Amino acid sequence: MKTIITYGTFDILHRGHINLLRRARELGDKLVVGLSSDEFNAGKHKSSLLNYENRKIVLESIRYVDHVFPEDTWEQKIQDIKKYGADIFVMGDDWEGKFDHLREYCEVLYLGRTPSISTTEIKTSLNDEN
Repeated sequence: MKTIITYGTFDILHRGHINLLRRARELGDKLVVGLSSDEFNAGKHKSSLLNYENRKIVLESIRYVDHVFPEDTWEQKIQDIKKYGADIFVMGDDWEGKFDHLREYCEVLYLGRTPSISTTEIKTSLNDEN
């Protein structure tokens, strides 16, 4: 059985997120997702419209996702890869090269982003309307 692991905030879920999760899941038999906690996001100076519990419920309802767990620090990824027996670590290609150090523990893949959609664009659009 091949396990895939990915991470994100997954706020304002959109087709780009779904495409990433679908493509990640197609690489293996199980997809585990590290969901950035509210505290971790605050430390990154990032805000979410939905809190962790709401984002977790939404992610858990997606058929491609088998398990959701909290991401509390940047450093926990090696532990998570070992804990969940991850064979492949997946992130969007906007993170290209940033997680290459994990290749010691599993395969690392950066998947192309879905064109013309991003959470940042959606938030900017919402702010422009106000």
